[in-house]
Amino acid sequence: IGRAVKHFIIASNLGSDDSLDALKLCYRDGLVSKDDFAAALRGHQAAADATKSPQREAAEAFRKLGF
Repeated sequence: IGRAVKHFIIASNLGSDDSLDALKLCYRDGLVSKDDFAAALRGHQAAADATKSPQREAAEAFRKLGF
């Protein structure tokens, strides 16, 4: 795997949406294996789940109201 792809995987595992999108393109172009992409997708989902909390959801709802 190329150096850039490794960094995309690391960033995706930390929850970066942009890196996950870049990995999708790499997977589509055959630069990333199915197993590597699946692992990055699971890591991204775990990072997203870890950042969810009632306080964050309330703050996001408050922000959407324009405050």
